[in-house]
Amino acid sequence: MARDHSDIGFRAIVAQKRNVMDHIRTDPNKLYNYMTRLLLLEEMARHDTIHFVPDPRSMRVESGRSLHDYLQTELWFTQGTSTRPHTNPVDSKHCLNLQFTDMLAGAVQSHFEHGQDAYLAPLSAFIKLSKLYFDRS
Repeated sequence: MARDHSDIGFRAIVAQKRNVMDHIRTDPNKLYNYMTRLLLLEEMARHDTIHFVPDPRSMRVESGRSLHDYLQTELWFTQGTSTRPHTNPVDSKHCLNLQFTDMLAGAVQSHFEHGQDAYLAPLSAFIKLSKLYFDRS
């Protein structure tokens, strides 16, 4: 799909959690929100409207809209855009797009957590991968 359609891209972001400061790890949702911002904000800022479809399991805080509000604030104030995100959490069992995303995430996870490259290797030319908190040595 990515090979045949240059406007399609895949992105992934991973963190070496043991290198994340302890006070940040006390609220994993804040790290998730931050990583989502790093991964998607610039791409989102290129569009007038965004349809953001996270799995509800990723919305871990009481308000359920903190990620939406955070991204909207960053788009408007940091990026200086008028981009309007529309967030609609959907359980992945009801959404083929999220199931596909879960498979890509599984390939990335398999590489970093288990050292297995069989799934990520054929996809690596099509995935822009960002790494946070990895040792630089």
